[in-house]
Amino acid sequence: MTDAGPVELVVNGTRHEVACDPDTPLLYVLRNDLGLVGAKFGCGLGLCGACNVLVDGHPTHSCDTPVWAVAGKQVTTVEGLGGHPLQGTFVEEQALQCGYCTSGMLVTAAALLEREPEVDDDGVRRALDGNLCRCGAHNRIVRAVLGARPCGR
Repeated sequence: MTDAGPVELVVNGTRHEVACDPDTPLLYVLRNDLGLVGAKFGCGLGLCGACNVLVDGHPTHSCDTPVWAVAGKQVTTVEGLGGHPLQGTFVEEQALQCGYCTSGMLVTAAALLEREPEVDDDGVRRALDGNLCRCGAHNRIVRAVLGARPCGR
């Protein structure tokens, strides 16, 4: 698709109509048009996870997903997680350093806990494998995810 025109999106439960080229990356629409700046531009190739959002509950790289591909789907950004338990456990475990990867980690972990609430250490590590953290906070991030499970640690 390349015709410019309005694209209808549902982001964090709110319907939006955005005038843009349908091939525009979702990340740019979220940040530039909707003012949702939680998802970050990292690599631009869908390899680092800094731009992850949920599309119909599945972690999705918003940097290389054209906005037309999410029309009619539910998009959830880190801003849409509300008071998710992960937010508290990330603080408790000091799982944030520079914070650049944090929103991608949070939405990916939220999707994991939704589909597998009793996930173990190895499962968390596998699920977060595509989310890079240059600060080296991975062990604290894993502990934070495990602490947010309904069963606790």
